[in-house]
Amino acid sequence: MTTSKSNTVSLSAKEWVSGDRDLMKTLMKEALQEVLEAEMTEFLGAAPSERSETRSGYRAGYYHRGLVTRIGKLELRIPRDRSGEFSTALFERYARSEKALVAALAEMYVQGVSTRKVKAITEELCGHSFSASAISAINKSLDEALERFASRQLEEAYPYVILDARYEKVREDGVIRSMAVQIAIGINWEGQRQVLAVETANRESQSSWKDFLLRLKERGLTGVEFVVSDDHAGLKKAISEVLCEAAWQRCYVHFLRNALDYLPRKADDDCLQELRWIYDRRDLQEANRDLAAWITKWQGKYPKLVDWVESNIGETLSFYRLPRAHHKHLKSTNMLERLNEEIKRRTRVVRIFPNTESCLRLIRALCVETHETWLEDNRYLNMALLAEQKKEQLRLAA
Repeated sequence: MTTSKSNTVSLSAKEWVSGDRDLMKTLMKEALQEVLEAEMTEFLGAAPSERSETRSGYRAGYYHRGLVTRIGKLELRIPRDRSGEFSTALFERYARSEKALVAALAEMYVQGVSTRKVKAITEELCGHSFSASAISAINKSLDEALERFASRQLEEAYPYVILDARYEKVREDGVIRSMAVQIAIGINWEGQRQVLAVETANRESQSSWKDFLLRLKERGLTGVEFVVSDDHAGLKKAISEVLCEAAWQRCYVHFLRNALDYLPRKADDDCLQELRWIYDRRDLQEANRDLAAWITKWQGKYPKLVDWVESNIGETLSFYRLPRAHHKHLKSTNMLERLNEEIKRRTRVVRIFPNTESCLRLIRALCVETHETWLEDNRYLNMALLAEQKKEQLRLAA
């Protein structure tokens, strides 16, 4: 009973506070005004009209300055001294708060909130509206930081690279189009994941992917030994031309999805499940043995599927050349797919981007956020295993 009564009193207090914003603004203004007066007294060494041998100066009236707070904009009277040397610490703190608010507005944009909504939210939050031009200026500063990230030099080798693209709706010349967003993730010799590039293209094609990879190489991409992607024809050709020294792994998850096209609707679930198990074997010899058994078992029932698998599955087994501990991370594009899911969760708020620039800004910002998180994490892979494997291969070759 006591708890219930306490909750009721607390709720009433909250309602009173939220319902009387003007009262809260008045109380806050009076408190801050007292802070300003106390600062001036300390600066001069004497209160107003006080006689003191330690006085270092005299008051000279006031000037007005606004301060935006969470409960509204306050008009404060700032004391002056005759020499003009007094400076309040209150507005130094305000400057930091203002920067924090600007950062929050940028972060709200990154979260997928439109400029109109940001303006409405800040007006409700602060009692002070920020114009669309002010928010655009914030986004401009964000663009500069994102461009530095996107054009940075890659100063180390990335033996593993994962490539994928997703599509976003963008309005261009009054027409809504699907824009391809190309993303590259790399894993360096320290075992850290990094976002290497985020670009837009009108569509996925050999030329767009080739240009994407060539720009990566111009920025310093080197040492690529293994590339993972889906089997998009243009991407495959671009990889073979630009990263010809690397082995290519076709994402086995995409492969299994493609396999559904060669099965009737009411196909036996065990068929694909047993095919998936091939990717959990210890090495290529075990995988090939299980594959042969799978073909024998299902050839008669699903001949189209079996023929297609025999012709294409080799592209999905390249990961067996890597250290076993790396298999689960590099037999698919799942790492990048998870990033794409996070991007989708944010971009779905916007739905249709007003232009290509706004689309690229948001997705790059999200990727920078992920990139920085990955850099702070512990290493993703133990790359010493790959180094040791390479040494052993060289020893056997000698």
